Amino acid sequence: MELNMTIDIKYDRPLQMADGIFWVGHRDERFNLACNPYLIVEGDQAVLIDGGSRTDFAIVMMKILQTGVDPQKVAALIYQHYDPDLCGSMSNFIDMCDSPGLKIISEKTNNLFISYYMPRDKYHLLNAIDTQAYTFVWNDRILNFIPTPYAHSPGSFVTYDGKTKTLFSSDLFGSYSTQWELVLDLDDKCFTCRDYDVCPNQRVQCPVKDILFFTGRSCPAPKRCNMLSARSKNWPSTVSPPNMAASSVGKKASLLSSTTWRRWTKSELTPSDF
Repeated sequence: MELNMTIDIKYDRPLQMADGIFWVGHRDERFNLACNPYLIVEGDQAVLIDGGSRTDFAIVMMKILQTGVDPQKVAALIYQHYDPDLCGSMSNFIDMCDSPGLKIISEKTNNLFISYYMPRDKYHLLNAIDTQAYTFVWNDRILNFIPTPYAHSPGSFVTYDGKTKTLFSSDLFGSYSTQWELVLDLDDKCFTCRDYDVCPNQRVQCPVKDILFFTGRSCPAPKRCNMLSARSKNWPSTVSPPNMAASSVGKKASLLSSTTWRRWTKSELTPSDF
């Protein structure tokens, strides 16, 4: 079951994005911030990706409970980088998801900073993605971790769910835009358009321009963009849920990342575009 984009989306409930994948976040209109954690349920256990800030915890936990998942059945908390909008509620989740097998998973350089979000007696929960072959398996469901260093922190990575071909893209499609949508449906015109000021689909504001602006500030090294573009081609992706921006849904989701980075690294965009 996938999210039906033709219906009026109600953000006060968890939203099913794909088989076993639920968006359990919310948007704070006052501060133009989106909290986008994702819960992946397989059998009687679940995994939570990028749980959100401390102030987001009550809403995120309520939505997890609304999916029917027992917090103590959460097998892992995955954090794709160490910013507080992703990790701030970690200590709350450790308390609520208290079980002997709980793991907190991130990249080893992230874990140095992530440790500041938890009590010292919980440091043993920390696991580095490189020590487990960049995968996590539970109930026969496999997640693969793909490093994306300096996009936008040294230990940044994205997470790929092979069962649904879903790429959890962290902040790669981040945006400062006030025109927020959870589901961003881009058509062929968006992938050939070069005029970011006049949208062929009559949008008030071009979402690609906003994504490029964010990327230009948070991932400014062209070599890094080339590397990310090359890696993105290896993962056939139909859904690419990010943390800060809307979800890019459709067969072209992975092409967006390639096209965006390729335009930038081939100098089709200049600093004035940002």
